[in-house]
Amino acid sequence: MTNNSPTALNKRGSKVDIDGYTFDSMKEAQFYERFVKYCGYEFEVHPRFTLNELHEIEGGKISSISYSPDFIILNPDGSWKHVIDAKNSHGMYGIDQSNKLRFRLFAMKFGHPVEAVVIRKNDFKVITQGVTKPLNDKKPLIVRDFEYHWRDATNY
Repeated sequence: MTNNSPTALNKRGSKVDIDGYTFDSMKEAQFYERFVKYCGYEFEVHPRFTLNELHEIEGGKISSISYSPDFIILNPDGSWKHVIDAKNSHGMYGIDQSNKLRFRLFAMKFGHPVEAVVIRKNDFKVITQGVTKPLNDKKPLIVRDFEYHWRDATNY
């Protein structure tokens, strides 16, 4: 495991290299080691998606909007089981307005919500950001593996 100096993309922490992957934080790397690496499912690390294309306007351009979830856990048929973004908290310091917007744009474009996870010692808390359900008590789902459905973690 290697720690590199902070980068422009990650001003608050150091990059962490494990198994050929570069993680944006130690928390993300710990989530990979504890829950993703041996989960029994195929997975992707930091796939990149374009949410909105570059647009030209008179006199300039509006840049595209991209998003890279930390992990995508795949079902045996290759469909998405979980789209995961590891966070330090579910509060405003962990999930800012920029994150919320990207999560919503991703869900609207790809039909699958982003699950924000907060790692703990033996489990992790999950909320499905931006998805609502009736009578939601707004408590995160606490799990130890990926044997749940994202609907069980709906929160807004």
